[in-house]
Order: sequence, then C-alpha cells, then structure tokens
Amino acid sequence: MNKECYMPLYEHVFIARQDLSNAQAEGLIEHFSTVIADNGGKIVENEYWGVKTMAYKINKNRKGHYAFLKSDAPAAAVQEMERLMRLHDDVMRVLTIKVDTHAEGPSVQMQKRDERERGDRGDRDGGGFGGGERRERPSFGGDRR
Repeated sequence: MNKECYMPLYEHVFIARQDLSNAQAEGLIEHFSTVIADNGGKIVENEYWGVKTMAYKINKNRKGHYAFLKSDAPAAAVQEMERLMRLHDDVMRVLTIKVDTHAEGPSVQMQKRDERERGDRGDRDGGGFGGGERRERPSFGGDRR
C-alpha cells in the first residue's frame, strides 16, 4: 500500500494584516504552500478570499486578508507551517482543522463572492431588505410636522 493514501487531510484559514497588498497576501499562500511541500505534504487547493472585515479588532486591525488552504500532509508538516505562521509578523490568526474529505468545488466564501459579482441575489425580488412591497412606517405618538 502507498503511504500517501493515509496522509491526513486538513483545511487551514489564515488572516494576514490589512496593510499588505493583494500580491503580498497571495505571496504568503505560496510561501506556506512551499513549507508544506518541503515537509512531505502538498496543498491540494488554495483560495484567496480577499480583504474582509473581522468580527473584532486584532492587533488594531479591523480588516484582514483571508486565505484558505486545503492540504494533504503529515501532521509534522502542518505543525511546522503553523509554527512559522505564528512567528510571521504579517499573519494575525491561523485556524487548522482536520477533515475526513475535502469538499469538491469552491468554498462557500468563493460561492458568495461569485454571486455578488454576477449580481445574483437568489430569490429576492429587488424590493429592499424585505423584498416585498414598500409599506408606510407606523406612527408612534403625535404628528411630526
């Protein structure tokens, strides 16, 4: 049996500082992909999600460059990549999870981005937030004129 058949599968998301250029952020993806490869693994797929607003500030940053990696790598390779990410000044957060299988196709984040770019808004009929008819606001209290 081939040893590679039993390599664990991981998914990684990291957030880089907002003041990096897109090219620098994508360069980090390449850099950490090389770390995985140098340690006996491989990056199956990567996605650059762009600059997104975070739920809370991290190191005085409100936004960050998000990247998503799918790897097929030994645990030691993943540990080394995470160690280097934590030491890297441009990387603010890292999340790695072990998965049984990699989902096919683009991630949910990329699907959302594609919908925004096409202007596809699903089943909305274009009538504002509620999608229905416009109604008058209820009046609370006296007449304001």
